[in-house]
Amino acid sequence: MAITFRLMTRDDLPLVHEWHQRPHVARWWTARTTFEETEAHYVPTIEGTEPTQHYLALLDGEPLGMIQTYLVSDYPDYAALIEEGEGTAGLDLFIGDEAQTGRGLGTEMIRRFVEEIVFARPETIACTADPDLENTASVRAFEKAGFRAVREFVDPEDGQLHALVRRERS
Repeated sequence: MAITFRLMTRDDLPLVHEWHQRPHVARWWTARTTFEETEAHYVPTIEGTEPTQHYLALLDGEPLGMIQTYLVSDYPDYAALIEEGEGTAGLDLFIGDEAQTGRGLGTEMIRRFVEEIVFARPETIACTADPDLENTASVRAFEKAGFRAVREFVDPEDGQLHALVRRERS
């Protein structure tokens, strides 16, 4: 079992859009009901005009899910909300195929991505994530990947309680 990563391209958008329609993804991610909404969200990052970087996670060369990272300081309102700043990266992900969930792949995806991509930037001293507190599988996956719970907060975008988790560069 080899998990690898590559930057998302426009050619990936139909698959990513399809994943967004699946109930196990849609429950925790912002709804993108039309392909145009998916394009509008991801194309600026693909073209490099937005600071978030989106990757496809591949399992033995086949698409497994989407994972994204960004510098928290590039989003000042969010940085203030979670009380993080310079040198801290953010991370979000999902597994596209529900049949691949519950197998430890999320934990491995997080662990490898943080080590190979996030901490490859020498200026990054920590990585945070903010799974919905009710998404216990995601919270557990981050904990198993070396993140520790920092606090809980209400995200003003969705009004839900989230767990802020953090992993420091080792």
